[in-house]
Amino acid sequence: MTAQSKIENRKSKIGAYWSLTKPSQSGLLLATGLAGYMSARCPVFNISTILQLSASLFFAIAGSTILNMWWDRDIDAKMGRTQKRATAKGLLNDKEILIVGAVVSIVGVGWAFAMDALYGLIVFAGWFFDVIVYSVWLKRRTCWSIVWGGISGAMPILAGRVLGLGFIDWVGLMLALGVLLWIPTHTLTFSMKFQKDYADAGVPTFPSTYGLDVTRLAIALSSVLAAAAMIAAAIGIGMDWGFLRLLGVLSAGLFALAAAMTFKPTERVNFGLFKYASVYMLAAMILVVLEVI
Repeated sequence: MTAQSKIENRKSKIGAYWSLTKPSQSGLLLATGLAGYMSARCPVFNISTILQLSASLFFAIAGSTILNMWWDRDIDAKMGRTQKRATAKGLLNDKEILIVGAVVSIVGVGWAFAMDALYGLIVFAGWFFDVIVYSVWLKRRTCWSIVWGGISGAMPILAGRVLGLGFIDWVGLMLALGVLLWIPTHTLTFSMKFQKDYADAGVPTFPSTYGLDVTRLAIALSSVLAAAAMIAAAIGIGMDWGFLRLLGVLSAGLFALAAAMTFKPTERVNFGLFKYASVYMLAAMILVVLEVI
């Protein structure tokens, strides 16, 4: 093998591992962690802490995602939308993936504990709920696994605020609740779109367990409650009226799509709500950061 071929293989391998971290998903969770930290009105110029927060959270999130992909490689190979993943296609060695995921996880969680014990505990809780409770224990057994997976998704924003404050407060819990309740809006619309994939893999979902009508009602309810929790947290932070009004407008958009999903469901509305849910959460995080800069 030539030197050029070795370089290309190495780049390909790095690219495969990078894809296993689900950059978009991990990036959004990291954004919530940074917003949680900034919501405590921590100095923007505290670059060292912000960089360490970003690194520790990213490694913890990326590590858990790599381990999830390793664990789910068999069912991913059965689903059309996931068959091209490096784990499903066997592009990477299974043992190596496990080792890399474990090492990256240990670095992230360990770094978090080194920064602050309570912060580290919350970061570890997010990792534990995602890998052990959601993926290993519940995903293949019950559609309610998304709730426990949602808890893991809510931990970064709570961890960020705790690192800034040094303790858990009601605003941090509201921010976490907002993310927790937002996740069903995101994941349930996804499970409706790819019902057949999940059925082929034998993974229970809300649509397969309770039907589409109940799933749409759950999406609408979670959307409303998520927006209410985010608005309550914004008020608790002391968000400027102009930003709060904009958050209200964004929340109204979420309500409208949720209502359309419930009363006039179409594939287009379903996909629109799936996309808008991510935009809504990212926009909410940006407003939190802008408020305290």
